[in-house]
Amino acid sequence: MTTRNPKFHLTALGTALCGALLLTACGGGGGDDGVRFLTLDGYQPQVIAHRGYSGMYPEQTRMAYEKAIDAGADMIELDMHLTRDCQLVARHNAWLGDSTNIADVAKTNAAVAARKRTAKGVLVDVKYPAIPANGPAQYLSDQINPSDPKSVLKPLVVDGEDHSNDWSISDFTMQELRDWIGGTTLDNRADRPTEWNGKLPLISAQDVIDIATAKGKAVGRTIPVYAETKNPYWNNQQAIANGCGAPGSHPLEDATLALLEKNKLNSKDAPIYIQSFDPESLKYLRKAGMKAKGVQLIDGNDFDLKDGSMVYITTDEWTFISGRPYSWTLAGDARTFAVMQTPAGLAEIKTYADGIGPWKPQVLAHSVVPYKEGAGLKDVNTLKDTGLIANAHKAGLVVHSFTFRNEAGRLAGIYKGDPVQEFLAYYRLGIDGVFTDFTPTGVKARDAYIAELKGK
Repeated sequence: MTTRNPKFHLTALGTALCGALLLTACGGGGGDDGVRFLTLDGYQPQVIAHRGYSGMYPEQTRMAYEKAIDAGADMIELDMHLTRDCQLVARHNAWLGDSTNIADVAKTNAAVAARKRTAKGVLVDVKYPAIPANGPAQYLSDQINPSDPKSVLKPLVVDGEDHSNDWSISDFTMQELRDWIGGTTLDNRADRPTEWNGKLPLISAQDVIDIATAKGKAVGRTIPVYAETKNPYWNNQQAIANGCGAPGSHPLEDATLALLEKNKLNSKDAPIYIQSFDPESLKYLRKAGMKAKGVQLIDGNDFDLKDGSMVYITTDEWTFISGRPYSWTLAGDARTFAVMQTPAGLAEIKTYADGIGPWKPQVLAHSVVPYKEGAGLKDVNTLKDTGLIANAHKAGLVVHSFTFRNEAGRLAGIYKGDPVQEFLAYYRLGIDGVFTDFTPTGVKARDAYIAELKGK
């Protein structure tokens, strides 16, 4: 999922309105232990380990995934980028400075130090009407020399986001990443353990599948993998420049499809989901022969505490990062992620995907009533079901929402510091799955929800 600027990390729900949000446990198909849920299939909601047990261990490392499964995760999630030698690596960001120890490694490894990207990107005019309602009139690009496809290997600009003076994951082979670089925590770094930071090597997407398979056998249950094609346009242009494909090709998606085929996971019932914020990535995969389940992720930038309405357009680069799919910006399409949540948008998604992955406040609108000037997350006291889950279920789509975290700064004041209450509010609405950095909390909350239903 997207890691936003801290000013946009607003997540909330709470205990004060839990009674109002409580829904009867009816509808759906089957159930667990005689309990019927409001999920699309009638079974219990799934706890999805977001980059593994990333609340306690360096994210997307073997330890993070194994600990998440041990803690009861139903699925393990990863993000995928392409390395210089065309391999799928499990890493969240295209740049390495904030989730690895690469800066420390560069102090003693000249080869690593030399690969820091320092070139600047170029500003490009948007193709849609350059009006404030559509966001900035220009976006930053790594296409510094359109006549030279390899020029994109000089700056580090990812979907409009400048990361100059950092290291690009596409400048390293998979073996170099394993041998030289160690993973660290990323989100809420100041609040999370640091004991293992830099001590665990980066791993490949294949490694994650192997971990799921091995641990599944050990614990006696199937562990599905939930993999994201990250920054598809950027990855494809980097890969083409690195010789991983011809101009105009889709090396990232082609590698994803090859991964499915290699592991006999390219079927509708296979224990895997392929997710992306960019619909063009999922649509290409479908046309190329992907039969596995797909999920359209839906992002946003902020929400208005006055009425809970979502904010997509900003005056800065976040419009391009989280306001709309980057492929839409390139195509001159000024729409935002908002259109995906309409009945028509959901129907369109159903033509190429099996579910949606919305940001939490798109499912439950958060606001402060009466509004107080200067109010913040700690002041959220009103919640409203947007109807997104019901509308998605009506369209035949599952709903997996992101990202549930334990830290006090991630919780609205209405929660009174208890993250379990946030999970419960979404479980009661019929959410099909939750992405969380803290697997045990998601499992604990689900157990409480099941007990609650059995007591009705």
